[in-house]
Amino acid sequence: MQIRAAGRTAPSPATAAPVELRMVEIDGRRVRVGIRAGTAPTPLLIFNGIGANLELMEPFTAALPGIHSIVFDVPGVGGSDLPAGPYRLSTMVRLAGKVLTALGHDGAVDVLGVSWGGALAQQFAWQHGSRCRKLILAATSAGMVMIPGRASVLARMVSPRRYVDPDYLLRVGPTLYGGSLRRQPDLLRRHARHLAAPRGLGYAYQMLAMLGWTSVFWLALLRQPTLVMAGRDDPIVPLINARLMAALLRRATLAVLDDGHLFLVTKPRESAAAVLRFLAGDAALAHG
Repeated sequence: MQIRAAGRTAPSPATAAPVELRMVEIDGRRVRVGIRAGTAPTPLLIFNGIGANLELMEPFTAALPGIHSIVFDVPGVGGSDLPAGPYRLSTMVRLAGKVLTALGHDGAVDVLGVSWGGALAQQFAWQHGSRCRKLILAATSAGMVMIPGRASVLARMVSPRRYVDPDYLLRVGPTLYGGSLRRQPDLLRRHARHLAAPRGLGYAYQMLAMLGWTSVFWLALLRQPTLVMAGRDDPIVPLINARLMAALLRRATLAVLDDGHLFLVTKPRESAAAVLRFLAGDAALAHG
């Protein structure tokens, strides 16, 4: 395993440490990692949504002062090499563990997953229980047993077109993601500027990784304190899914934000405030 600097740092607000971009070589393939340094003793590993490059998390991680955050592009997304072929979530969990080790993090981390990445976060907590101190699940579900959104919305998720066609994203984004994006189209334009198209079959492999996957049989066995976050107006993963997951988990706190599927992007400060309270051990969060 080798690490080398990618040669630049991504811009971020003056109050936050800059994001350092690194290329980490794992099993002969390069994985692009974004690291925002912090003083907190436990790093925060973030798993992004389907097709999403790490830059999309920068406003959120900038709103987490002191937190040492780590985000990486899933193989075939952003700047990471394509995988050798289709994979399961368990394979991606092993990759995440190797990335952490390559970065010098052999102990426990806090783990946050959003949407598709929420499934990966659940799998990480189950598969690498000793390496996961606290778990944060944002805009996600228990997989194949989820209560789905409208068929017209889910049909648009099958294709990565919204990542490669800005006009299409502006047209369908408000209906697809809901919440603030229904009322503030400028938010969607700013979001579009940070998108990078998935590479080759990268998006298709992410879709295939979810086939047949569900955490419903073992969610109740997870021991980690878990924050379940959801948008009240989420057309992709309706709020009922967060309520069901919170009911199944042993040590869950439910936080409902008045927003849609992309609340970490559209309301980074509010989302970060809830995460910071949870990581600090304050359970006095918004319940819905």
